[in-house]
Amino acid sequence: MQADLLRRATPARRLQLALSLTASVIDLAYADIRRRSPGISDDDARPQFVKIHHGTELAHAVRARLRADRRV
Repeated sequence: MQADLLRRATPARRLQLALSLTASVIDLAYADIRRRSPGISDDDARPQFVKIHHGTELAHAVRARLRADRRV
């Protein structure tokens, strides 16, 4: 039934659903990071998220960028 509803949905509605699902999954991932590390700051949670999902090298770049942005 859900597959049929998705097939009949407009492209705009399918995009809206995909974006909503993506946001929900990202929120759940951040919630898990916060559950595992209570009190973690947003500036520390972002690189942790990137490390888990995209690798250590990119996480280091994100951390460096966040530090540089704080200095401005």
